[in-house]
Amino acid sequence: MINIDAKSHLRGESVYLDDIPLLEGTLFACVYDSPFAHGKLKSVDISEAEKCDGVVKIILAKDLIGENQIGGILPDEPLLAETEVHFCGMPIAVVIAETDEQARYAVKKITADIEPLEVITDERVAFAKGSLIAPPKKFVMGDAEKTFADCEYVFEGQTYTNGQEHLYIETQGAYSVPSEQGGIKVYSSTQGPTAVQRAISKVTNLPMHQIEVDVTRLGGGFGGKEDQANAWACICAVATQILRKPVKYALHRLEDLRMTGKRHPYSADYKIGLDKDLKIVAYEAVFYQTAGASADLSPPVLERTLFHCTNSYFVPNVTAMAYSCRTNLPPNTAFRGFGGPQGMFVIESAIAHAAEKLGVTAAEIQRRNLIDDGDEFPYGQKAESDAITSWTQGDSAYNYSKLQNEADEFNASSRYFKKGVAMMPVCFGISFTKTPMNQARSLVHVYTDGSVAVSTGAVEMGQGVNTKIAQVAANMFGLEIEKVKVHTTNTLRIANTSPTAASAAADLNGKATQMACDAIRKRLLEVAKDLVEAENIEDLSLESGFVHRNGERTSLDWKTLVMDSHLQRVNLSEHSHYATPGINFDWGTAKGHPFAYHVYGTAVVGVTVDCLRGRYEVDYVKCCHDFGSSMNTSVDHGQIEGGIVQGLGWMTMEEVVYDAQGKLRSNALSTYKVPDIYSVPKEIAVLQLETSRENLAIFNSKAVGEPPLMYGIGAYFAIRNAVKAFKSSPYEGGVAAASADGVVLSFDAPFTPEKLLMNLYFEI
Repeated sequence: MINIDAKSHLRGESVYLDDIPLLEGTLFACVYDSPFAHGKLKSVDISEAEKCDGVVKIILAKDLIGENQIGGILPDEPLLAETEVHFCGMPIAVVIAETDEQARYAVKKITADIEPLEVITDERVAFAKGSLIAPPKKFVMGDAEKTFADCEYVFEGQTYTNGQEHLYIETQGAYSVPSEQGGIKVYSSTQGPTAVQRAISKVTNLPMHQIEVDVTRLGGGFGGKEDQANAWACICAVATQILRKPVKYALHRLEDLRMTGKRHPYSADYKIGLDKDLKIVAYEAVFYQTAGASADLSPPVLERTLFHCTNSYFVPNVTAMAYSCRTNLPPNTAFRGFGGPQGMFVIESAIAHAAEKLGVTAAEIQRRNLIDDGDEFPYGQKAESDAITSWTQGDSAYNYSKLQNEADEFNASSRYFKKGVAMMPVCFGISFTKTPMNQARSLVHVYTDGSVAVSTGAVEMGQGVNTKIAQVAANMFGLEIEKVKVHTTNTLRIANTSPTAASAAADLNGKATQMACDAIRKRLLEVAKDLVEAENIEDLSLESGFVHRNGERTSLDWKTLVMDSHLQRVNLSEHSHYATPGINFDWGTAKGHPFAYHVYGTAVVGVTVDCLRGRYEVDYVKCCHDFGSSMNTSVDHGQIEGGIVQGLGWMTMEEVVYDAQGKLRSNALSTYKVPDIYSVPKEIAVLQLETSRENLAIFNSKAVGEPPLMYGIGAYFAIRNAVKAFKSSPYEGGVAAASADGVVLSFDAPFTPEKLLMNLYFEI
């Protein structure tokens, strides 16, 4: 079946923040943000702005009734700057006016006296100065340092991965409305309704039961609205608290680009040791994360980097250290993959380095080191692995060696166009690595007309989670999907929610919905047992709108059963709680079983590079992906294709640029490039991994949100292989072969056309 929102999206009927009808008297907010990346805030002059038409109030930090703090993990993020500014774009003042245009005009009249301080934009400079968000994290397995001495081959190097702009179609925003007894209702474009509720509680000094947060759907999130939605909801809520008026703020695209954090840039040092059989026996990595000016979600993102630092490989001796470095940039935040892609890129670079020095393909080293059942991850969990299976099934379908041979034959006869092929295996753990976050609740009502309402903590943001939850309820009750409606995500119906993140929303909220439906179903079948004169409820089932006995349809239909149950005063509602069983992790020992399961897959990526112009096309991405037993292949394929393209964008063209003063230079869609219809792969082929392995996913249908993004990493190495092919063939007026003397190109992502040209004609 298709996404249940498909028709309303197509007809423009789906409700987003900007579609909510405004109440009479609604005011509009706009932020005056810091033009400096770091400095002492000596004074703010709002006198001219206050004189502007329509201005009702200008809010400064001193006007807050509650605490000037929205830091979720660490209390290091003021809502409004008070004594210092820490990044360009940091909110200083909030103009509240009668119209959006009036608020934006008045903001331009505000000035601030800021004494500049030293600006740090580089993570290694921050590290050298001891500017860290939190203490470092470390994984150790075996003894890497001792093992290096016995390795046949040892290689060392550095990598760099840039950030990535979320570029959700719907920008950040919120709409707050006063409610009775001093309460506030907030419509927020957020992945974490409870996080918004908690942050508002802090800045308003209102208890959480006085704050209702409601989310119908988001126009995209990708992690950018997990914690970063808090600030804009808090700004509206504070204004509503002070003025007792409805207040709306939807950021302009340029504001959103300037004031919000991105995917974390990382630089890293690696050391890899192999034996004579090309087995990786030792690996060491040190990660330097650009956190930005405050913690936001940087510490758990950093942890996820460590959890995925060996990707799909078994390495018996690992030492991985990670530092979260404080810089004067907007606080970076969650992004699809949550630190995992940055960790994977480093080990893939180390393997490519080793392969190039040894004169073998990276695929040969990758294949020999895939993790198998019973092998241990650096964090102590034992693998239930389909890494080898996904590689072999993909090879059977796509014939990797044939694709490589075709590229080699093309390159032998083409002077200025070269093809590159690369393999990209993926292993991604599913669960929040903070164990207490792995819980969810679902509220299910069956009405007397037979229709079903479901409320969960999951937020629909285009990934199809509402479709899957509706499928769960329909499946449990044996109904058509039209009988089920999944309602808005609301903190009064479902409290204490985890954010919709970590690819875990369908599993957690789907399982809770399954439990709630099962409890109601059992009560209904107890009534049905007497009505159809069955001996026990085990003989009964609900299918296609009727009660079935021993597989045969009875005359008792669903609606009649529901009404009879109601007349017998049977409870037709249920609120259920699900907590993922068997998971745990102890940072004291840095060991445990943090993931409910892993998703595996292997992709082969092919590119064609124009070696004169520095252009490239992605010819294909062909993957064998671990769906488990997909409950909705349409939704899953959409997620996989979207994830692949987003990963390709991160690795090839999406370049976030800040200058030395911390100002964003890639500050518009004319200077920040994302994949369009012309830059997506000519072919995306997705083969479903054949497996009968049980897992903890809802109906064994594994998560698909984040893992496919990592296939995009293969494009970087495919382009790199095309560059090597060009440089290894002497041409008129060109340079000699790089591979002849073992030169290894730098590992610096994204591989933009500018970098491509430099790599083609210079040693970088």
